[in-house]
Amino acid sequence: MKKRLALFLIPVLFAGQKALSQTRIYVNEYLNIGVGARGLAMAGAQSATSNDVMSGYWNPAGLMQVEDDLQVGLMHAEYFSGISKYDFGSIVKPLKGKKRVVGFSVLRFATDDIANTIDLVQPDGSIDESKIKSMSAGDYAFLLSYAQGLNIFKKNPNIHTNIGANAKIIYRNLSSLANAWGVGVDVGIQTTYKQWYFGLMAKDITTTYTSWSFNLSEHDKQVFGATGNEIPVKSYEVMLPRFNFGVARDLLKPGKKFQVMAELDADLTTDGKRNTLISTSGFSIDPHMGVEASYKHTIYLRAGIGNIQRVLDDRDTTNQSKYTLFQPTVGVGIKLKAIVVDYAFTSLQTQSNPLYTHIVSLRINVNPVAKKKKGSTPDDISAPSSK
Repeated sequence: MKKRLALFLIPVLFAGQKALSQTRIYVNEYLNIGVGARGLAMAGAQSATSNDVMSGYWNPAGLMQVEDDLQVGLMHAEYFSGISKYDFGSIVKPLKGKKRVVGFSVLRFATDDIANTIDLVQPDGSIDESKIKSMSAGDYAFLLSYAQGLNIFKKNPNIHTNIGANAKIIYRNLSSLANAWGVGVDVGIQTTYKQWYFGLMAKDITTTYTSWSFNLSEHDKQVFGATGNEIPVKSYEVMLPRFNFGVARDLLKPGKKFQVMAELDADLTTDGKRNTLISTSGFSIDPHMGVEASYKHTIYLRAGIGNIQRVLDDRDTTNQSKYTLFQPTVGVGIKLKAIVVDYAFTSLQTQSNPLYTHIVSLRINVNPVAKKKKGSTPDDISAPSSK
């Protein structure tokens, strides 16, 4: 299967790379898969309640909830029967006085051991498999995160607000053939009122440009031309802003052994008409929701629904009838003192054509701080405070 994939991979990756900038939908979409088994088990409904080392991705304002001396998070997943690897690592450190928090995260989505078939067909038309070389295609993102509290509701002690931001570097690489660099900024805010949680994450708020450069040899260009493929030149892609709104609530009173929290999020994209539940020529809205049940803030059960779509029924020859598709997700988690292990079973697509995968993430709390249990937010973290 890897060889079959390789025959089409290079033209697909190069397709559409023209000299001018391009504003397209689904640019750098690997950045929107999500990270951490907890968040993915809840279908990405994290903007309002994310509050640990994974918050650099979901909403950097949530980093203000990290009160341990240090938190380290790791995640691994595989897609397409193990052909593609998806990894994430992050480290978070509260600064002196714990009024500010900084973090650094690395994300990698890559396919290794790809067969480079440029020299497979010889000038006389014969096939020489000894000319096949191995290469890798990797997409990376580096996030430098910062968060602090906002004392904008001093007169009401029940309202707490935090703000955070990411400086984001994007790097994409196709072996020695091509690479791309991009720089962007994300901004997030979280507010709580009693048992209610609100979040807003604005990705690529300044618009992110990814600049591609190609390193094809003269031989490579000749092969591309002879096989009818476009010879790419230097170009760049444009990522327009993406907004995620979230609202969550603890469904049971604080202090109980059993807790249930539910969150509803909506992604608003501004890059054109996507295949989402609400879609226009100028923007699209993709709602998704998740629920988390916990016992003594130690054992967690999670589920979510996302990627909701209205699609045409193939059985209807008039192309009028539609039905609803969605992407289900489930997961569990357990906290063992300073270590938290989460698992998610999820998919890249809807239930009609699933690409299911197992996701495991690990979080290590260095010198964990005992926290007062309030509500159902994960891992004994109480409602966000502005410190």
